[in-house]
Amino acid sequence: MRLLRLWSRRSAAGRGVTECRRHIGVALLVASLLIGSHASAAVKLPAIFAHHMVLQRDAPVPIWGWAEPGEEVTVAIADQSKTVTAGADRKWLIQLDKLAAGGPHTLTVKGKNKLTVNDVMIGEVWLASGQSNMVHIMPTTTDFAKEQPLANYPGLRIFTVARAVSQTPKEDCHGNWLVLSPTTVDDVAAVPYYFGRELHQKLGVPVGVITSALGSTPVEAWTSLDAQQDRTELQELLASWERKSAEFDPVAAKTAYEKELAAWKEAAEKAKAEKKPVPREPKVPIAPREQPAHPGVMFNGMIAPLVPYSMRGVICYQGEFNAQTEDYARLYRHQLPLLIRDWRTRWQNDQLPFASVQLPNFETSSRSPQLTGWRLVREGQLQSLAVPRTGMIVSTDIGEATGIHPRNKRAFGERLALWARAEVYGERIPWSGPIYSGFKVTGNTIELTFRHTDGGLTFNGDERKGFLICGADQQWRPGSARIQGVHVLVSSQDVATPVAVRYSWADNPDGNLTNAVGLPASPFRTDND
Repeated sequence: MRLLRLWSRRSAAGRGVTECRRHIGVALLVASLLIGSHASAAVKLPAIFAHHMVLQRDAPVPIWGWAEPGEEVTVAIADQSKTVTAGADRKWLIQLDKLAAGGPHTLTVKGKNKLTVNDVMIGEVWLASGQSNMVHIMPTTTDFAKEQPLANYPGLRIFTVARAVSQTPKEDCHGNWLVLSPTTVDDVAAVPYYFGRELHQKLGVPVGVITSALGSTPVEAWTSLDAQQDRTELQELLASWERKSAEFDPVAAKTAYEKELAAWKEAAEKAKAEKKPVPREPKVPIAPREQPAHPGVMFNGMIAPLVPYSMRGVICYQGEFNAQTEDYARLYRHQLPLLIRDWRTRWQNDQLPFASVQLPNFETSSRSPQLTGWRLVREGQLQSLAVPRTGMIVSTDIGEATGIHPRNKRAFGERLALWARAEVYGERIPWSGPIYSGFKVTGNTIELTFRHTDGGLTFNGDERKGFLICGADQQWRPGSARIQGVHVLVSSQDVATPVAVRYSWADNPDGNLTNAVGLPASPFRTDND
């Protein structure tokens, strides 16, 4: 009943219309209200409950939907059958008892009508979220030609949530489950595929990955607005959006766009005639509250409809958008932990496993000079490991200096799967590179301590790269490094009394410290702002 009350409160907030802007017609408003209320008396299910879906094993499984007020709804699968009565708001929710891995099963939902969901598997369910690097599909990757003919995994299914930007929490989404085969693999995102494939093969059970991600979206868009409103460090960010909304004039914006479009058409024709590159077409103006970067809108449109679908954990590849400036990037150390806690609250699971991809190596200065906060977002991701039951994969050796979208998505997915296998499923395997945990100064040397030194620390190659050291003058100089057990000793003949060390503190670093299994050390600094 607690889950049903929570879902009902969320849905009621989603249907409420807080404002009626001039450019929304009355007909559209009425239509949206009718759709949101699920006015039809027929029993309905959200899109996530569809043919080929995967349900979480060994955990209570909520099934929910809509029906006529007071209508009895019976849900049956495997050897279970449970009945509930729809409330006055047309909502119903049943929580199935734990289900054992296996399948295929048939799920039936019966009220005055009957719904049948076929080919239902029971296994491990994961949510994959983030921005464009979590969206890029398999044909964009280096391994696609080799992987496509091998991608015959009837027990691996991926659900892709369709793009949806919303100012209020949505009750449902669009999407469908795909069974992985050589003919479907070209339609799925690469990191979720490789992550799911590894788990499916290693665990020997069905795996379902729900991909809910969108390019060019910041972390605050994926966090509920409610969770952000009382955070002191985010007040200026939220206020800036309020100012943008107050200043936006749709009529003026449309007039300016039409002028820009006319000028562009003329310039494009001229460029074509002269066989020169065609300039970029101007974008249609969008009200600030409807932009995918606005705080809360991606949570509302693409995460809220999934609550409370039972799942094992979350993987996230996000942060590029938040690296635009140093001041903006400094917020990330607050924002990522906030998102994690927000989602855990929504799913009523304060132990929900969550792993992120630390931003990979990328030469921002030549490719995207506006991304001045790349290192600070990385640092925020590292600091977020202080949140219990979280993980982070280091990727400074598998990115591409010349591309913000690394094509080797296989390495990213497999490293995320290493974390899940070790930290969630209990395999005794190394999954992380060395993580800095502390330092002390002894004479002219700084002694660094690390965890995740599986098999010992080592340098990949003869040179020992990536270390900088400074004294009180804050003049950074190359550091000489040597390994002593789980420590690295750093010094410089030019720094008599050192105070701080930095390692791989660059957007495209050359540091080569690893553990014995070859996983790279995370960039870090012992000093602070």
